[in-house]
Amino acid sequence: MEHLARTWWLPLVRGIAAVIFGVLAMIWPGITLLVLVTFFGAWAIVNGVIAIFSAFRHEVRSRVWAVVVGVLGIAAGLITFAWPGITSLALLYVIAFWAIFSGIAEIVDGIQLRKVIANEWMLIVGGALSVLLGVLLLIWPAAGMLSLVWLIGLFAILYGIALIVLAMHLKKIAPSSANP
Repeated sequence: MEHLARTWWLPLVRGIAAVIFGVLAMIWPGITLLVLVTFFGAWAIVNGVIAIFSAFRHEVRSRVWAVVVGVLGIAAGLITFAWPGITSLALLYVIAFWAIFSGIAEIVDGIQLRKVIANEWMLIVGGALSVLLGVLLLIWPAAGMLSLVWLIGLFAILYGIALIVLAMHLKKIAPSSANP
């Protein structure tokens, strides 16, 4: 518990990055594919690096799933940078599968954290939102990039809020867990 409480700022940074990305996507819905690729790629890499960093700040039982989320995020970001001229359908599938797999990993991580902290449900909610985003993208791939921008923006804002709420809960318990 002490490890989680001391690193309360890690989910806060991830949440703030997600909200910023979501707001930018919502403000400029008509942005070009290249700009969307850049925004998504940068956010996915930052999110992945922070997830891996936080994995080594937690106890062993939750480390594996946090590393999985981080590696998936970095991989999704690198794929988007490697092929910036990909079609909107290819980008849609990259984002959809990343969202589904990282969401499942976060749900599993949240379930494991139930043994350690209370209100871990926000991590589970974030994971469920990620899975939902991925499934919706797979169901309606022809909706177009404008719809994708709005859907990704909304997801990122909600996901970021879920992580920020988790961070605030961890921050509240930090002083009490530091005292034996």
